[in-house]
Amino acid sequence: MVDDPDFERRTAGFGAPPDFDALLPAFQEFCSVIATLRSPEGCPWDRRQTLSTIKPYTLEETYELLEAIDADDNASIQEELGDVLLQVILDAQIAKDEERFELLDVVRQITDKMVRRHPHVFGEESASTTEEVKQHWHAAKNKEKTERTSRLDGIPADLPQLARACRVAARAASVGYDFPDRLMLFDKLREEIQELADELFDDGEIPVVPASVDAERIPDEHIAKSELKTRVEGEIGDILFVVANIARRWGINPEEALRKSNSKFSRRFQAIESAMKEQQVSMDDATLVQMEDAYQSAKAREGQRSD
Repeated sequence: MVDDPDFERRTAGFGAPPDFDALLPAFQEFCSVIATLRSPEGCPWDRRQTLSTIKPYTLEETYELLEAIDADDNASIQEELGDVLLQVILDAQIAKDEERFELLDVVRQITDKMVRRHPHVFGEESASTTEEVKQHWHAAKNKEKTERTSRLDGIPADLPQLARACRVAARAASVGYDFPDRLMLFDKLREEIQELADELFDDGEIPVVPASVDAERIPDEHIAKSELKTRVEGEIGDILFVVANIARRWGINPEEALRKSNSKFSRRFQAIESAMKEQQVSMDDATLVQMEDAYQSAKAREGQRSD
């Protein structure tokens, strides 16, 4: 079920519930604190929040949790989990105050859902592979969502778009609408890149310009014609959609991959800033060659640490 020969031994003690004697009073106190913040005697900021206004904070706290997990910092993970829990409890309190539903409804609903969608654990079904587990999950989910008219219904529009591309394509693939061989995606990628080149260059040929930091800087020219800009935007979107599907077919989360690349670049760029400061060179005055040397040095140091 997992590609880990040591999995069974490592997970032998998994699954023990928390100490409810200690947890329940602490959780009750936490919920009471949030309720007090929303009360007439509470915090003016918390009292003014709605489910809509709190959305950006929920998203921010989720990404901070992901960052803490990437850092493998237990203290930070614990703190960020608390912040995410705060968002859940605050959302539920807002819903209660607005007479929509209560936290108890949330807990009961998700408990029932987890039992229904794991019939191989809580029912009569069996599953010995992750693929069989997915089949049980989706079968139970389809029974619950009888009001949906499309296989794509239920995919949140506000998902980060690389992640949404994977979800959309995976739903289509679930009924067989997918390339038979994942290697075909690279041919599709070449096709989409060529369509972008046809829009950007008169002859459809991408100029061959070797990547170098020691070269004359050519200023960028933005696309002036709105019709052309729309077409180019569409072609770039198609390229990103294919890249997301390449990631999907190889079992990679493209959103997570891009997030890690962003983090890596940010870390190395900050190393450039530190290097320029040590050399007493202003970032505004530093040459591209100097900055690239510092970047490559930071990259080399990271490589040594990972060995």
